[in-house]
Amino acid sequence: MAGETNLQKLISGMRPELDAQPYVFCTFEKTSMADLAAHDPVGLFHEAEGLTAILTPQAAEALGQTGLPQFKRITLQIHSALEAVGLTAAFSTALGKADISANVIAGYFHDHIFVAARDADKAVRVLEQLAQSKKYIER
Repeated sequence: MAGETNLQKLISGMRPELDAQPYVFCTFEKTSMADLAAHDPVGLFHEAEGLTAILTPQAAEALGQTGLPQFKRITLQIHSALEAVGLTAAFSTALGKADISANVIAGYFHDHIFVAARDADKAVRVLEQLAQSKKYIER
């Protein structure tokens, strides 16, 4: 199934959906992906310095990670192609203008934006306004 590449269609159809579950970003130097997988991470990424895991606060605490800032995940409910151009720039610019930091992960089907938990509702409103905007025209 091919994803959408047309920027106007991506923006107008992105329907941001807020996940009520808070998450934390953790790093582990000596823990394996297999060990972390047992804690049901929403994301794992291997970096030179170690493994980054996106976990629920409870899972992170079970692994000895406490006091970390909490984030909420916003999933853009449109199947964006991995080769689509401009979507990340558009929503990150809109969020940046609203003084909201965005940590973006592209899955195969959707883009996922992690924002500080305190900014989650505001971020959804900004994204909804972007989706309704006429700023982006077809290429």
